[in-house]
Amino acid sequence: MEYSRRSITLLTSILIAAATAGPAFGSAIIGRDVSGATLSIDRQGRAHVSYRSGGRERYVVAWGATNARAPSTYRPQVEFRLHYGLRGGGACLPYDGPPLAWKLKACKAPDGSYWALQSWVRLKPNYGGTRGAMELHLSHWRGALPVLTVYQNWAYGRYRHFFGRLTYRGRGVYGFKATGHGAPLDGYGRNIYVDTFDSRYGKGWHRENGFLTHHRGRTLGDFCYGFFPHFGHPSGQGTRYRATAEGPGVTPDVMWAADDIGAFDQNVQEQMQSLERSWGDPKCRA
Repeated sequence: MEYSRRSITLLTSILIAAATAGPAFGSAIIGRDVSGATLSIDRQGRAHVSYRSGGRERYVVAWGATNARAPSTYRPQVEFRLHYGLRGGGACLPYDGPPLAWKLKACKAPDGSYWALQSWVRLKPNYGGTRGAMELHLSHWRGALPVLTVYQNWAYGRYRHFFGRLTYRGRGVYGFKATGHGAPLDGYGRNIYVDTFDSRYGKGWHRENGFLTHHRGRTLGDFCYGFFPHFGHPSGQGTRYRATAEGPGVTPDVMWAADDIGAFDQNVQEQMQSLERSWGDPKCRA
């Protein structure tokens, strides 16, 4: 992938902004920095969650949403109805669904659908951050999970470069409105949060950046990112990477992880460039 200097500057500005905290949609954020979370489903199909936060036991009941709608400018995305402070109960049938990233607890409901609690740090400072609030996310779905696909290649022959897409049921996941800082302003937009392992930021996992999926091009839900030095920060190239995205609607959050691609390979580069160009995303130009 080759970018003009102007393209790099524009892309960098967009990506720095995208990881700024803002409205959250999708798998509901039930709480932050919690402990002792439990999940059960009652006979009406409602989820009951309890947890401790701030030294207190807390309760929430969730219902009214399953899966996700395809992106739309005239219909809102599905979302839970939540009642905090209501204590209830039910059962958690053994989970026999697909593997989940960041899984804390998952249950099969009497109607055959699935509910899950996932916990991970979504928001960290860009370019080396390691700390942030551990969020508790609740999801409810039937059928297949969202799919987060990521490819690696090189920019300028030496910087790591990612491109990929977030899809659900074969369609791209993307939004229509966002703040100037890249925070979604509708229920459809999604950010991809990228962490790098054993990089110049230090040992272990560090946040590289976060950025929105795109809604232009022939393959919607695309994204691309170059691991360039940013504003005095070193390149975040590491030995391993992971990317996490909140699922659309109330579907589970998904994660991709892989080892670094290694030394430049011209044959691989040409294959990856050809694939990326075929998607027709004007923000990810070859």
